[in-house]
Amino acid sequence: MKYMLLLHEADQDWTSAPQEVLDKALAEHGEFIQYLTERGRPFSGEALRPSYTATTLRPKGDEVLVTDGPFVELKEHIGGFYVIEADTLDEAIEVAKRVPMSAGVEIRPIWEA
Repeated sequence: MKYMLLLHEADQDWTSAPQEVLDKALAEHGEFIQYLTERGRPFSGEALRPSYTATTLRPKGDEVLVTDGPFVELKEHIGGFYVIEADTLDEAIEVAKRVPMSAGVEIRPIWEA
């Protein structure tokens, strides 16, 4: 089964982060990717741009309302994600414990049609 690991973190524009902070974060994710690769676990993942770059669509009657930004009342936002394969939720939890964590990681099973 595939699981999405949603990485929650303080909203940050990594393009303006000090180089040593960026290098440290990239190294931590590199170690996690190495962990997945060494175990032969298929995965994908990406970092996301800051929340202010988001566009949100919401239904409004028969129309769709398009607004700038996520408009979520949170201190942390989804900063990136991985999609992994695991046989069970317990296995996905064990993998997710190794993700570099800021505010938390949410695990969601992916619907496979």
